[in-house]
Amino acid sequence: MTQSRVEPETPAQDAAGSGPRPPARRSRLDRYFHISERDSTLAREVRGGITTFMAMAYIVLLNPVILSVPDAEGATLDAGQVTTATAFAAAATTLVMGIAGNVPLALAAGLGVSAVLAFQVAPEMTWPNAFAMCVIYGAVIILLVVTGLRRLIMDAIPAAMKHAITMGIGLFVTLIGLVQAGFVTSMPGPGGVAGAKPVQLGTSDLLTGWPVLCFAVTVLLIFALQVRRVPGAILIGIVGGTVVAGLVHHFAGLGKKDWGGRNAPEISGSLVSTPDFGLFGKVSFDGMADVGAVTVGVIVFTLVLAGFFDAIGTIIGIGQQAGLADREGRMPGLSKALAIDGAGGVAGGIAGASGQTVFVESTAGVGDGARTGLASVVTGLGFSLCLFFTPLAQIIPTQVAAAALVVIGAMMMTSARHIDWNDPATAIPVFLTTVLMPFTYSITAGIAAGCVSYVLIKAVQGRWREPGRLMWVLAAVFLAYFALSPIEGWLGVR
Repeated sequence: MTQSRVEPETPAQDAAGSGPRPPARRSRLDRYFHISERDSTLAREVRGGITTFMAMAYIVLLNPVILSVPDAEGATLDAGQVTTATAFAAAATTLVMGIAGNVPLALAAGLGVSAVLAFQVAPEMTWPNAFAMCVIYGAVIILLVVTGLRRLIMDAIPAAMKHAITMGIGLFVTLIGLVQAGFVTSMPGPGGVAGAKPVQLGTSDLLTGWPVLCFAVTVLLIFALQVRRVPGAILIGIVGGTVVAGLVHHFAGLGKKDWGGRNAPEISGSLVSTPDFGLFGKVSFDGMADVGAVTVGVIVFTLVLAGFFDAIGTIIGIGQQAGLADREGRMPGLSKALAIDGAGGVAGGIAGASGQTVFVESTAGVGDGARTGLASVVTGLGFSLCLFFTPLAQIIPTQVAAAALVVIGAMMMTSARHIDWNDPATAIPVFLTTVLMPFTYSITAGIAAGCVSYVLIKAVQGRWREPGRLMWVLAAVFLAYFALSPIEGWLGVR
């Protein structure tokens, strides 16, 4: 894509041609955000910021659904507090990116990070401990950026593996969405023990109940809007699905228990409320030692992988689309943008909303003309308004919100086009990485299997130098992860 550039200013002639016309006076806003220098206008920036907000506002509704699982002590998070935390963290980090980074990038709770927190971290420790892990991983990413190690790690891991991680997380969140909606369920055998068939369609291989129908309608609606390239398709689909659910709820005479005892599409009380910051600062490092140093290390490593792999590619890709980066990915303020992205992990943990990362939906605003950080300021203000409308999230059924997970999973699977499936040395690690994430319900297991198989295949081919020292180190770490149980037995840890 051709980069936008600023032509050197030349004195313009006035209408009478009598002499040079004085240059137009630029506003302070223009000078600070370099709006004119990037061939943009105030109207374009505002429009682009609103478009980005509309494209990613669904995360305020979706993140509470993902983080609704109980922790190791059986405690669950308050949905209203998670909604407030999600909106607050997205607003704060996006505003910082806009004002300090001056790039049209918006941040919010990363789905990959939220999935790791909900399904790998929370079962091992308390939610305050899980948010502390976010703070740790965010600090690690900042350290990696400052020292330049982030670039080294990104260069060490093959591009195919990075795409495989994206695909695997896509399948993982898709499965989570299908299970949350009741479209897929486990099939218990006699006495509640899992039978030979681990999962099934709906209940007894049949789709039953109005909520599942609302889920299916929402999925199809979002896909139809995306095919028509409607901006904000996911958000519009969720709103449309909620309206359908509300009509079904009213005319079919359903109760809250019909929606799984969770959010029901009914309005009770005011739609506006005071933000509930009950999760803010609920971070605890106490008791994490009981989990084990190796387990904590693996969790942090997984969060780092889930949090930063897409970020650098997303930042550079959007920068190129906006004409701010060259083909080699060099972009003014790239290190600052990466540092802010890393700080999003810390901010999200403190807020109680999961780690924040740059959203690829920022491309929607860039495609609508956004070129500066002013667009991000507008997007951040949009998230700020969400703080006062958290009751709206309570009327969106889990089944409807879960539809967005399936759609996002489909979007993430498009990375498959970058894989050379004719090369077994590439295809095998990619396959293992992709399928083991949903099949083991563990992002770590998928990444570990991919890394180990990649270096072993290269060694068998006699190309053992090709992966590089860092990949061999990662493979050794993941081998220890797979052998964690016997290692702990030998060490007498358990």
